[in-house]
Amino acid sequence: MAHTFHTPRYGFLIDASKCIDCRTCMVSCSVENNVSMETTRIWIKETGVTGTFPDLSRYTAPYHCMHCVDPSCVSACTVGALQRTEDGIVMYDNEICIGCRYCMYACPFDVPNYEWEEQLPLVVKCDMCFSRLEEGQQPACAQTCPTGAIQFGKYEDMRALAHQMINENPDKYVDHVYGEEENGGTATLYISPVPFEELGFPIAGTTSPAYSNRLVTEGTPLVAGAMLVGLSGAYLTIKNEKEEAEEERRLAEQEKVAVGEENSHAS
Repeated sequence: MAHTFHTPRYGFLIDASKCIDCRTCMVSCSVENNVSMETTRIWIKETGVTGTFPDLSRYTAPYHCMHCVDPSCVSACTVGALQRTEDGIVMYDNEICIGCRYCMYACPFDVPNYEWEEQLPLVVKCDMCFSRLEEGQQPACAQTCPTGAIQFGKYEDMRALAHQMINENPDKYVDHVYGEEENGGTATLYISPVPFEELGFPIAGTTSPAYSNRLVTEGTPLVAGAMLVGLSGAYLTIKNEKEEAEEERRLAEQEKVAVGEENSHAS
């Protein structure tokens, strides 16, 4: 069960300080993949509104597949619908997928989504615009980002640039490149002016659980299949709880801003 993992050839560097939440990346992703805005391969992480009126701030960052060096989703897929290429791109084959959704439970970054509303639902995730790369183009999101918040290139160049920007601007960025070590390393890297947990990023360990997953999916696939029934119910429960918590956070932020404005007018 030995596996060799190549350093990614390509990589993203996403700078949360430059994102203006224009969602151009989501529009371009929607067009490139011929899907609705509701099922793009990108979504937005954010801090919400922080501070006291009028000194308010809000940071956002586009979020998509991390393209892990040792992907948990790949190790968890019992039929090989998810594979990592030698370039480090985690690809998805909808013709092989059986809809078990085990990849969704395995991913520490909550990346794979499922088209719950479709009659024949499939898993949804970023593939780095693989077809565009073959034509010598950049991924649609990086190509269209108006502020340079999303950069794309050789992985080693992106990693070096991330550290250069942090070293040259220590007062601007937290001293951490998210994705460099998370889950054993990823091809998608982030830098940010605020701690990543404030942006809503998952706190992932530095080692990938993929090895443990392979013990199940490659060693005892029947057991893995039997586990999915219970896991499906657990996922739906967790999903609903996350949505409720997010709605409560949004309402609390709106109330905080309103109170700040009332106090300002009163004074």
